[in-house]
Amino acid sequence: MRVLGLMSGTSADGVDAVLVELHGPCRRPRWRLLASVEQPYPQALRQRLIAVGQGDPLSSAELLDLSEAVTEQQALAARACDPTGLAQLVGCHGQTVWHRPPAGGHRGASLQVLQGPLLAGLLQRPVVFDFRAADLALGGQGAPLVPPADAALLGHGAGWRGVLNLGGIANITLIPPATGPERQAPLRGWDCGPANSLIDLAVQQLSEGRLNHDAGGAWAARGCADEGLIRRWLQEPYLRQRPPKSTGREQFGAADLQRRLTELDGRTPADTLATLTAFSAACVAQDLQPRPLELLVAGGGARNATLMGELRRRCRGTIVRPLAEMGIGSQQREALAFALLAWWHQRRYCSNAPTVTGAQARAVLGVCAWPPGSAEAPSSSGALQP
Repeated sequence: MRVLGLMSGTSADGVDAVLVELHGPCRRPRWRLLASVEQPYPQALRQRLIAVGQGDPLSSAELLDLSEAVTEQQALAARACDPTGLAQLVGCHGQTVWHRPPAGGHRGASLQVLQGPLLAGLLQRPVVFDFRAADLALGGQGAPLVPPADAALLGHGAGWRGVLNLGGIANITLIPPATGPERQAPLRGWDCGPANSLIDLAVQQLSEGRLNHDAGGAWAARGCADEGLIRRWLQEPYLRQRPPKSTGREQFGAADLQRRLTELDGRTPADTLATLTAFSAACVAQDLQPRPLELLVAGGGARNATLMGELRRRCRGTIVRPLAEMGIGSQQREALAFALLAWWHQRRYCSNAPTVTGAQARAVLGVCAWPPGSAEAPSSSGALQP
């Protein structure tokens, strides 16, 4: 089956789209990447999404307009990736604007802005979306959802294999080895802490809005990190919390950056960015237990040479290399995962990992929206008709 995967992450910089052919067993599918596209958000939309993701209030009318704008951008990315309409199914994560893990006696919740039925109508394809809700209903974190897809697509290595995504937030998958006493160990995964969220916000502030990110980490490379401050930051509650755990801009956003900038007062902009970049790497290094033999890095942060250098320095004993060396580009990994999650939904395969999210049980993830007026209909099992 040909499936289109659409992902827009915490960085809110745009939509990553892939078209992939999937077949074979659910646990270890055979796959072939047919096309991929990176579709940037218009700058005004990106700024609105980042502001909302950090708690700026919206009226109901504004939230409706925002969800419609995001849906239209998802459709543009889908058409750019699949202009001739080869896809039979679409998996779309939507744009997270707030994530609340279960804690303190209240259940977890997560808000992704997307109008699934509208997207199905625009693309004239069934769309699977709202992937987090079933896991949250079972007491899970609702995130991260990608680790089972990592294990299915990449398989097991000679030792523990780590897959690290450096988007706005750094999230890790740890896949147990193929052989040896730990081969039966459970799949693991969690959100480590900030990756690009604080760095990007700091660049925008320090450049007075002229820059959105530190291209290649060149600005940070001119500075010197404050290791004492980093060691103190690493003692913060979330960073000491044991998995399962998940987070987002609601924790590592503008308010958090201002607190850290106050502590960095008097440093040069280059030293400030060097410290924030090294801090992102240190959050990951502190969390790497068990220590993987290799760490495959994806996401926008994989293009930041300074951040990658800090990871290699702080993760000695682990081979740190781009995920692209395994045939999956840095911006393709999560879109590919949501294509697979949609395919699993169509096959009624339980695709959450309770060892990752803390859910009470496994579940089929996602809700399927059919194009309005479509002659297609789900079968009694909920799967697409052949």
